[in-house]
Amino acid sequence: MTPAVVTAGAAAPDLVTTAAESTTSLIQSVDWLAIAPPVVVAAMALIVLVTDLFLPERRKPLLGALTIAGLVAALALLVPLRDGNHSTFCLDGTATGPGSAAACSYTADHFALVIQALVLGGALLTALLSLGDTRSLPAGEFWFLLLASASGAALLPAARDLATLVVALEVASLPAFALVGIKRGDRRSSEAALKFFLSSVVATAVMLLGVSFVYATTGTLHLTEIAARLDDVPGQLDTLAKAGVALTLVGFAFKTAAAPFHFWVPDTYVGAPLPIAAYLSVVGKAVGFSGLILVTVIAFPAYADVWGPALAVLAALTMTIGNVAALRQNAGRARSAVRLLAWSSVAQAGYLLVPIASAAYSSDEHIGSTVAYALMYAVVNLGAFAVAALVSRTSPGNRITDYRGLYATRPIAALAMAFFLLCLAGLPPGIIGLFAKVTVFSAAVDAGLGWLAVVMAVNVVIALYYYLQWTATLFRAPAEVSEEAPATAREETPADGAVPAPTRHGTPASLTVVIALTAVAGVVLSGAPQTVLRFAAVNLF
Repeated sequence: MTPAVVTAGAAAPDLVTTAAESTTSLIQSVDWLAIAPPVVVAAMALIVLVTDLFLPERRKPLLGALTIAGLVAALALLVPLRDGNHSTFCLDGTATGPGSAAACSYTADHFALVIQALVLGGALLTALLSLGDTRSLPAGEFWFLLLASASGAALLPAARDLATLVVALEVASLPAFALVGIKRGDRRSSEAALKFFLSSVVATAVMLLGVSFVYATTGTLHLTEIAARLDDVPGQLDTLAKAGVALTLVGFAFKTAAAPFHFWVPDTYVGAPLPIAAYLSVVGKAVGFSGLILVTVIAFPAYADVWGPALAVLAALTMTIGNVAALRQNAGRARSAVRLLAWSSVAQAGYLLVPIASAAYSSDEHIGSTVAYALMYAVVNLGAFAVAALVSRTSPGNRITDYRGLYATRPIAALAMAFFLLCLAGLPPGIIGLFAKVTVFSAAVDAGLGWLAVVMAVNVVIALYYYLQWTATLFRAPAEVSEEAPATAREETPADGAVPAPTRHGTPASLTVVIALTAVAGVVLSGAPQTVLRFAAVNLF
């Protein structure tokens, strides 16, 4: 009996030690610096929500200042992370670099940092655009929802498992539904929010079904481990894996406004407040493309033969449908300017899909072409929406015909708008737009997708028509009062026949700042395109 007791006593410390080690392995050290940008934005959202409860109506503008301060702080926190070697929430409980074999749920590599800078910068410009427009909106809810959506958008590019990806995608999307429909009593806004919500819910449900298929096949949610296990899928699970890959792409294709998941875009942009339309066109698109890149390039390289051809076809369809629909816009229709920008964003999504499809046939470095193009697009598209917001202050209908003679009344704004449109068209002096398109075109050619390069070239030519037509409208002589005009309009014309000076409305300083910042950024990028085009030549992961 005695030896048995001794043996049991000796084993007890070992059991305690093993249990202690097991408990320690469950406690992860968190790299707070790595997760600081989205955490700061989320914390500021809560601060704004609580502060709104105690502020009198006349002090509500303070909430906008808090929002801008939070976004600036989040952008500043990206600077210490610029080396791109921060990871956290890893399986082994240690922070590792992007080149390690550990599976982590959050990685702040160069890809994540560039996209985070894009979405936080886009949210900051959206906040500046909104400063003069929140008087007729519930300010507290507006700023809270904007920050909440921005926090999810900042989290998604650093997510490295499917669960975090889905959560980040929904955190970015759910507040956006409310922002689209935030104009109380506006039937068009409510309808746009409902269409956006219903179509997004369906896409998310399909994506979750795909995620469940992938998990059933691989038994893991971490992207790097999924990639390793999909390399050796048993034959009986191959069909399930292919279905999971295809269905997972649907949710991200919806966010990118890729055809045939684009139908929500025109009505949503027209019904939403203009700053939110700008936000969706840039930040929403960046969220979709970053998620699409992560699941295809990192998680599903073994099934490139499934998603590569699918994305190539989607790219061709998206750019063609977007450009053809933009061509058919009636310049005299109410809100035709915003509707044309909406269809233009659909076409631009087609161009952005080309390098991702190309990565299935050649090197992952082609992903950098999408990042470079997205940076160019974000700057000039936000600028175009800023000028549209300026014009809408004097012409609420925001028709393309309302831009006629803009150079005579607001020459700086007209020149800026012309520059933005030429960048989107890829024509000088919009050099950055031209080089970005050439980079995307080269990615298709290098991957052997000659037919896709031809489709892209044809679509670029089609787009020239409506971009140049709008640009020419800016510099035409203002429309004169016709003989058939109402008597009241004719009476306003002086007896000597002189055209009266246009009425000038005050422009909010924040709106002027956004137009100036985007115009200066576009000019700088056109003068030094290698600033963003260098991403097309390096591996960001």
